[in-house]
Amino acid sequence: MKLTKYFLLAFLLLPLIFAGCADNRSHSNGVYLLIDTSGTYAQQVTKARKIINYLLANLNAGDSLAVAKVESKSFSEKDIVAKVTFDRRPSYANQEKRAFNQKIEEFAKNVKGSAFTDITGGLIQAAEYLNEANPGNKTIIIFSDMQEELGKGTVRDFPIKLTGIRVMAVNVTKLSTDNIDPRRYLDRLSWWEKRVRDAGATDWFVINDLEHLDKVLNTQ
Repeated sequence: MKLTKYFLLAFLLLPLIFAGCADNRSHSNGVYLLIDTSGTYAQQVTKARKIINYLLANLNAGDSLAVAKVESKSFSEKDIVAKVTFDRRPSYANQEKRAFNQKIEEFAKNVKGSAFTDITGGLIQAAEYLNEANPGNKTIIIFSDMQEELGKGTVRDFPIKLTGIRVMAVNVTKLSTDNIDPRRYLDRLSWWEKRVRDAGATDWFVINDLEHLDKVLNTQ
């Protein structure tokens, strides 16, 4: 009789057990924002504040955020302006968000334009950060005109790895040459889409209207 009761109890608990094991993935978000500071594009940095404000308002405790500069050689932690994994205690997380915002304000006041644009190096650095933080959803945002210009001796013509990472190009302003021949702009975006997809990125987006930032965070 007791054995029958144990079997019945186990049968009743099975749905609860499977429900708890059905999805053990982390649903935290990790976002790495690359800000192009080359040439005249450095003047666009104030617009990047809108993205950062959106992220600070919508990322939760346990989520990770980093902001870094894209300069002449961007495969370096020294280009990270601010980084944090928010404390799981909401009050502490809010303090971290205020401190993060202060660092961004200081950066925006003192940003200087660089001679070249190492987007690839920035992507490699971003992937390293996200893979180490290991959130459930990984996103790289590139705030740039996507015109990569490398200094002499900088080698970036090799395959890169962005496995499991979503990549977004935001505020892709048009160059004067793009106005002359729009195919240059379209070809530039197509080239980058192929590069990141070949690198294993899960998706590629272009967002030029900063009113549509709801696509930035993966809510699935």
